[in-house]
Amino acid sequence: MAEPIAKARHVAPRTRRRGGSPLFRAALVSALVLTSALAIVAGRSAMIQNGAQGSAPVATPIIVDGVAAGACMSFPPTGHSNGKAVFLDPGHGGLDPGVVGVAGGRQVLEKDVALAVSTRLAAMLRGDGYRVVMARVTDASVARPTDSDSVAGAMTASAVHRDLLARVTCANASKASALVSIHFNAFDDASVGGSQTFYDPARPFAGQSKALAIALQAALVAGLGSNDRGVWTDDQLAAPALTPSGDVYGHLIELGPLSKGWVDDPSKMPGALVEPLFLSNPDEARFAANPAGQERIAAALKKGVEGYLSK
Repeated sequence: MAEPIAKARHVAPRTRRRGGSPLFRAALVSALVLTSALAIVAGRSAMIQNGAQGSAPVATPIIVDGVAAGACMSFPPTGHSNGKAVFLDPGHGGLDPGVVGVAGGRQVLEKDVALAVSTRLAAMLRGDGYRVVMARVTDASVARPTDSDSVAGAMTASAVHRDLLARVTCANASKASALVSIHFNAFDDASVGGSQTFYDPARPFAGQSKALAIALQAALVAGLGSNDRGVWTDDQLAAPALTPSGDVYGHLIELGPLSKGWVDDPSKMPGALVEPLFLSNPDEARFAANPAGQERIAAALKKGVEGYLSK
């Protein structure tokens, strides 16, 4: 099994990569001032349906403390309801672009691809009878913004921490049976590629989280034909944390256990974080940025989610 490439969900925007190349650093700075029209269009057109045209009811917000208006949206099933709900978290958003890849001379931002894949996955799951709650549906943070969220155009560590906690709050309010956080990977060596999935081993439902992670990873590898980088526990990540408190915590905030003053109300359902492909690999970035590729990634994740929930 290939060693995991560290990209912790709780890593600060400016310290996500160890020894990052000048290309990545320059691309990240540029990405911080970009607005993704693709993500906005996908969020508005593919997810919020027009009730006047006889389709399913429009999304409804889940109102919870600390969550921004327009975030934490619940979507009813479009197929016959099976009574189950899935929480999807498209990673990053707003001032936080996530990792930055390049394909065909164009930047590929993790936040955009994660949202596009999540949007497609939500539509598929709804068609199969699931209620779906999405942490975000546009290019924005999940936490309610404040004036002190950014310095020189980059999110502060405290803002990232609040945003992650807001996603956990939304997940808990969703009453979902499973949490899937969707991200994409990167590494300085552009030849590195493949799929990997993480879960937290310190929760009471760790066995269920592991089963979800295994199902998602197997579906990604089978559906994409990607290099199998394996299923890992989140404490095996070797990336820098947001703060010394985060370093001591040693888990992904969205999946990890209670830690007073850091994660006071942890997620309450089995969860996994997927990284289907590496955006630092030009071939994989090109695939992930293409609508057809996004459809295949979403279809693989759907198979994994439904395989887990059907057991």
